[in-house]
Amino acid sequence: MNEPRQKIRALIVDDEPLARRGVRRLLESAPDVEIVGEAANGQEAVAFVEERRPDLVFLDIQMPLADGFSAIEKIGLKNMPEIVFVTAFDEHAIRAFEINALDYLLKPIAPERFQKCLERARRRIKNSEREKLDDKLHSLLQTLERVESKAEKKFLSRLVIKDAGRIFFVGAEEVNWISSEGNYVKIHTKDKSHLLRETMDGLEQKLNPQEFLRLRRSAIARIAEIKLLNPLFNGEFEVVLKDGTKLTSSRRYRQKLDALLKD
Repeated sequence: MNEPRQKIRALIVDDEPLARRGVRRLLESAPDVEIVGEAANGQEAVAFVEERRPDLVFLDIQMPLADGFSAIEKIGLKNMPEIVFVTAFDEHAIRAFEINALDYLLKPIAPERFQKCLERARRRIKNSEREKLDDKLHSLLQTLERVESKAEKKFLSRLVIKDAGRIFFVGAEEVNWISSEGNYVKIHTKDKSHLLRETMDGLEQKLNPQEFLRLRRSAIARIAEIKLLNPLFNGEFEVVLKDGTKLTSSRRYRQKLDALLKD
């Protein structure tokens, strides 16, 4: 009498509850998969992997606190389970996954694509075809670094917004200004505002400094939207945007504002 095969233990990692629910719903149709947990960020993912030792992880790349790649570094390549990356990256980064033969799911996830991806992961796990996973992950990280640093640093041309289970894009040229909202930043455009799970410091590094200016810890403005500067006390300025929004620069970021005044 054949012994029943041990189920594949799966972990779902995504900062969006609806996204986790979507992956869970797709996995629940697979009788040979057991969902052992969900994590909302990279730090939780590290703890789950160390404690529950899953066979398979569906890993969102863009998350707060520690992203997918940071989680991999903390866990260690040799200790990582089988991974299916979940991403909203553009075609250049997707090419990096394909070159290194690692599975990815592009948001929003198509059920047919999910099933094909799961079947490949299932074969690798059950056939123990994981001896080169650490080499592939290392190669992937190097490839992504080359993609990002080729010629000159590539800055964000669009922002990926997650809202009520949907994923859509806001072009950098559509942004008027950005404010801090606790663990989020608020992206202000002409017609509406969007919340993005990101820090001001992190987002500033990703935006082109020729197009965006940090005014204070809680505010970034698109330079093309600045209409007027009114000097205040102690080296500060009132910054008036074309839409009438009034922001105040701080002395801490005066050097960046001085560079704009010299242009």
